[in-house]
Amino acid sequence: MPSKNSARLAALTVAAACSAASTVVLTSPAHADSVRISDIQGTTRMSPYAGKQVTDVAGIVTGIRTYGSSRGFWIQDPQADADPATSEGVFVFTSSTPKGVAVGDAVTVSGTVSEYVPGGTSSGNQAITEITRPTVKVVSSGNPVPAPVVIDADSVPDAYTPEGDPAANGSVNGLPLQPARYALDLYESLEGMNVRVADARVVGATDPYTELWVTVKPDENANRRGGTVYGSYTAQNTGRLMIQSLGKAADFPDANVGDTLTGTTTGPLDYNQYGGYTLVANELGALESAGLERETTRKQKNGELAVATYNVENLDPSDDTFAAHAAAIVNNLRSPDIVSLEEIQDNNGATNDGTVAADRTVTKLIDAIVAAGGPRYDWRAIDPVNGADGGEPGGNIRQVFLFNPERVSFTDRAGGDATTATAVVRERGKAALTVSPGRVDPANEAWKNSRKPLVGEFVFRGRTVFVIANHFNSKGGDQGLTSQYQPPARSSETQRHLQATAVNTFVKEILAVQKNADVVALGDINDFEFSGTTKALEGDGELWSAVKSLPRGERYSYVYQGNSQVLDQILISPSIRRGCDFEYDSVHVNAEFHDQISDHDPQVLRFRP
Repeated sequence: MPSKNSARLAALTVAAACSAASTVVLTSPAHADSVRISDIQGTTRMSPYAGKQVTDVAGIVTGIRTYGSSRGFWIQDPQADADPATSEGVFVFTSSTPKGVAVGDAVTVSGTVSEYVPGGTSSGNQAITEITRPTVKVVSSGNPVPAPVVIDADSVPDAYTPEGDPAANGSVNGLPLQPARYALDLYESLEGMNVRVADARVVGATDPYTELWVTVKPDENANRRGGTVYGSYTAQNTGRLMIQSLGKAADFPDANVGDTLTGTTTGPLDYNQYGGYTLVANELGALESAGLERETTRKQKNGELAVATYNVENLDPSDDTFAAHAAAIVNNLRSPDIVSLEEIQDNNGATNDGTVAADRTVTKLIDAIVAAGGPRYDWRAIDPVNGADGGEPGGNIRQVFLFNPERVSFTDRAGGDATTATAVVRERGKAALTVSPGRVDPANEAWKNSRKPLVGEFVFRGRTVFVIANHFNSKGGDQGLTSQYQPPARSSETQRHLQATAVNTFVKEILAVQKNADVVALGDINDFEFSGTTKALEGDGELWSAVKSLPRGERYSYVYQGNSQVLDQILISPSIRRGCDFEYDSVHVNAEFHDQISDHDPQVLRFRP
C-alpha cells in the first residue's frame, strides 16, 4: 500500500470515469484496502490512489451539494495527520442528489478515486480529487463537524504559485505542495476541507450565477472603492477567493465591491471551473453594505473635447437597458462630444438570419439619450459582413460613433464599407482619410473573426481629430490564473498583438503625413495597460495609453475573479499628450455592481486640441 507521502506513480494511464469529457482517472493495476483521506489526497495535486478502489474511507459529512452537474457530499477526517501538505477532506461524487446522508454523519465510503477536471482537460484547470461510484455506510449521526481551518491574511502566503515543471509542459501537478510558501499550494492542501473566512470584503460583485469574490487580505493592492487592483502578471492577488453557497439561490446576497460578509463564512473548499478555489458555504456571513455609489465625471468645458469609449454589452432592440445606458451617458459621462460604442448588435440581435444593419439599435439608444435630457447625437458606422466579426452568433457586433453635432462635426468621405480599407493622404498639407468613416486594413488576417477598427475624421473648433474605435479579440481560451500550467498560457494575445500592430501602423501613416495630428485610438482593447498588446499599440511613441495618467488604484474598467483590471483604454498621439492639457477618467458605473447593465466601465478623455 502506498504511503500518504509517496511520489506520483510512474506508469499511469489516462482513462474515463464519470464523464469522459471532463473526468481524468489515472489508473494503476494495484488494489488498495482501507486508507485515510490524507493518504488519498497525498502531497501533490494528483492522488497516489487515482484509479484505484478504496474501501471504508472514514470521515464526517461536512456539506452536501444537491444541485448542478457535480452532486455529492464532502467528508473530512476529524483526526488530522501531521503533514500540512495533505488535505483531510475529499468530495464523494454521487452523480444524483445524495440520499441517506446528513451533515454530521460519520460514514465510511468505498469507491474509485478519480481526478475530475472542471471544464475538461483542455481547459488547463486543476483537478479535484474525488471518490466516485461510492458505497456509503452511515456509522453514526449528530457528530460535530471538524473545526474549520481559518483562511486569513496571516495564513495565505504572498507568493502565488511555483513555476510548473518544464518536463511536464509547465504543469504543477507533480510538484510537492508547499502550503507555507505558495497561495495555490495552500488552497490545494485544503481541498475538500471545512474552511472559514471572517469579515471578508467583497472584491467581485454577485453575478447571475450566485457567486461573488472576497479577499482575506484587505490591504492587498486595495483601492479606495474596496476593490483589489490587478497591476502586473506577477502580482495575482493571493487573498482572493470565490464564494458560492450550498443554500437556496434566493438567499444569496446581492453584494457590490466594497461590501463585507460580516461574521463568518464557512464550508468546504472546492475548485470551480470559472474561478478556481471556491468556498462553498453552508454558513454565509451577513452582508454589510459599504454604500458604493456610481461615479459621475465632470462636464467638459467649452474649449475641451470630450471623447469616451463604452462597451454596451451586446445591445440590441429587444433589450430593456436602453434607458439605463442613456442615463449613464447623460448623467454619469456628462454627454461626451464623441462616444465610441462597442458591442452594438444588428437590428434583430442574436437572430441569425443575415441581418447586418443596426440603425434600429442605434436610433433607439439616441432617442433614449434625448429622453434622458441629453443631446440628439448623430452617428456613423459601417455594417460588417454577416458573421465575419465574431461575438455572439447572429449578433454582428460592431463599433459605432455617436457625436454631438452641436459641438463637433464629422467629415464624410464616401466609399467606406466592410471590406474597403481607408488610406491616409495629404490634403492641403495635412493628413486626411480616403474614406470616412472607414475601416483600418480589414483584409488583414489580424481581424479574422474579430471586429475591424472604425476610423473617422472629426472637426472640433476648426481642428481635425482622427478617432479610431477598436474592439480587439477577447481573452477566451486563455488559461486561468489557477491553471495547473504555471505560468498560464495566454494564447489569445497572439491575435491581439497583430491587431495592435495593425492599428499602430495606421497611426504611423497619419503621423508621417502630419506629425502634429491629433489621433485618439480607443475602445475595448481586451488587455491590460501593462500588456504586450498595449506596448505594440503604443509602438515607438506614436500612441500612449492615457489610463496610465491615473493613480494605480484608479486604473481599472472591469472586474474579473475579484481582480479590478484595465480592459478599456484611450490612447493618444504625442500632440495631445505633450502639447495639450488632457484629463482622463475611468467612470465606475458598472463593473463593481451586482445590478450592472454592462460588465465594462466607460472611459472619458477631455483635452484641448
